[in-house]
Amino acid sequence: QVQLVESGGGLVQAGGSLRLSCAASGSFFSINAMGWYRQAPGKQRELVATITTGGTTNYAESVKGRFAISRDNAKNTVYLQMNSLKPEETAVYYCNGDAQSSPYVTSRNYWGQGTQVTVSS
Repeated sequence: QVQLVESGGGLVQAGGSLRLSCAASGSFFSINAMGWYRQAPGKQRELVATITTGGTTNYAESVKGRFAISRDNAKNTVYLQMNSLKPEETAVYYCNGDAQSSPYVTSRNYWGQGTQVTVSS
C-alpha cells in the first residue's frame, strides 16, 4: 500500500504564495508520474499540474507561469509552488501518484487526503 500525505495548505491573501508538499510512503517499488489536482466547492476535480520521474511537466492553462511543480525522487516527494494566487483558486488540493509494488506489475493510482488552500480577496 502507498500513502500520499500532503502538507502546506492554508490561508493566503490574493497575490500571495504557498508551497504544497506531498510525500509518498509505504511499500512500493517505484513512484512514477505524480501530480496535483484541485476541487473547489460545487465543482469537479481538475488537473493542476503533473510531473514524470524524468521531470517532464504539464500544467493547466490557468496556472501556467504562476505555478511550478517539482519532485525529489530520492525523497518520493512532489512539490507545488503557487504564486500570484487568486480567490477563485480556493479549493482542496489533492496529490496523485502512480506507484508500482514491484517491477513485474502495472502501476496503481493513489490519492492523498487533500489539503485546503483558501485565497482571500
